[in-house]
Amino acid sequence: MPADHADAHDTPSTVEARLPADVHDTPSTVEAKLPADTHETPSTVEAKLPANVHETPTIQAKLPVVGGWKASADEAGPAARAASGVEAGIPAGRQEVSAAEARPLAGARETSARETSAREASALDASVLEASALGAGRPDGGPEGAVVQVRFPAWGTMPVERVLGELGTALPGGLQVGDERVREFLAAFGRRLLRPVLARRHPELGSLGFFLRPSELARTVEALEGEHVRVPRGLIFHVPPANVDTVFVYSWALSALMGNRNVVRLSRRSGSVAETILETLHEALADADPAIAATQRIISYARSDAVTAALSAACDLRVVWGGDGTVREIRRHPLAPHARDLTFPDRSSFAVIRAAAWLCAPRAARVTVAEGFVNDTYWFDQAACSSPRTVFWVGAEGDCEAARADFTGHVSRVVTVRGWGVDTAMAVEKRVSTYGLAADGLAESVEFHGNALACVRLSAAAAAPRRWLGAGTFAHARLGALGELVPLVERRDQTMTHFGFGRAELEELARELAGRGVDRMVPVGSALSFHRVWDGVDLPAEFTRLVTVIR
Repeated sequence: MPADHADAHDTPSTVEARLPADVHDTPSTVEAKLPADTHETPSTVEAKLPANVHETPTIQAKLPVVGGWKASADEAGPAARAASGVEAGIPAGRQEVSAAEARPLAGARETSARETSAREASALDASVLEASALGAGRPDGGPEGAVVQVRFPAWGTMPVERVLGELGTALPGGLQVGDERVREFLAAFGRRLLRPVLARRHPELGSLGFFLRPSELARTVEALEGEHVRVPRGLIFHVPPANVDTVFVYSWALSALMGNRNVVRLSRRSGSVAETILETLHEALADADPAIAATQRIISYARSDAVTAALSAACDLRVVWGGDGTVREIRRHPLAPHARDLTFPDRSSFAVIRAAAWLCAPRAARVTVAEGFVNDTYWFDQAACSSPRTVFWVGAEGDCEAARADFTGHVSRVVTVRGWGVDTAMAVEKRVSTYGLAADGLAESVEFHGNALACVRLSAAAAAPRRWLGAGTFAHARLGALGELVPLVERRDQTMTHFGFGRAELEELARELAGRGVDRMVPVGSALSFHRVWDGVDLPAEFTRLVTVIR
């Protein structure tokens, strides 16, 4: 998470203006009552404040990581896209900005979008040139010239055809579903991830290590038992997101457990967690059966249609984790007639809390839930597909208002104690996004508790935003009963975290939704807990084929 920045203000302020543009690090309340036509949707706003706002101190804005399970580039908003080369100024004092003064902020969107497109085009050209350079020197210039960097089980560069050739002749007998050699390797890898030195530095690796416990691996295999014989699907090509470094391990590990040969494309933009995972994999490989090195590959390569096309044509299943744009881009490359795609596109999630249950809960229980909520949202800058963006409060209006206020106080204290913070660009992004909701008439009020926490009270539950509004930004709405969620749910809604509801109520809601959305209902604090059934898909089952045997 980004490090905390020094406070821009030391005293709280209350602004009852049309569009306040100041950045506070102490709680403030914004009563935003702008007409709907004041602003357009703040999806391409340049990350700068109106000219009359003080620009001291000024800090070069950093580009937040977006995309994949996190927000896509289209969702990331102005500060994320315009931060490269844009300085975002934090005002030194409170400013009140009229609607007329705010119009340049909205007008900057078109200019920012053009500048962003030019930068992206330039970056794309550079990637294509790099990919071409890797494949240069082949006399025919065909796809066979495409080169990849192998990062596991050994380091080096080689043509993609050689990678496929090695996997094609990996083992005469191949691997079996639940192969003991794979289970031993995964368990050894998991034990290394649970070492205190790693768990303290990267808590998400502790969760991954827990997922790879021998007992959990055994349960995964046993759950597949039935009247048919299960066999590996074959060669699996994984395309995980660049900004959630642990996703590729869950996808790959379950596929390997099912006896498949795997090629994982690890982004060249992956972070320190991915590097730590690779180092740990190599450590575990030293004591592993040679079958692991013979059947598993983790590679990286610059943007290259030739490489992606070759891997797509050779695989039996292509697994794509990422935004809608990533899925569409990868699908341009045809699969073999028998093969198919397994895709995990953009998703959105929300939380549901029964107000009366919250108010009646002991203080210790409320603290625990608040800690779980912070884990669900701040670990990946609230941009994970399963991180809630809206909190629905169920109950009477008075109870919901009291519970919301108490809940926000608990969350704010947890965030402060843990030292979560946001950088300058993200602080600006959050204000642009939340004021945009107010300008469109979708929000009754906006509250800032420092730069790390923002709460938007929606004018109606139907206005719940699906797009990413910035790390630590939560919309709140009230429902009279849990069943009122049904018409509000959309197909892209993935995870519903909950507090205060019984199993029977939740199962009834799932039946009423009838597949229109929501694939997971888990307690607050479990949003990021990976399960072998994800997005309504039984991954181990998808990674295998069934053979019918009749005597």
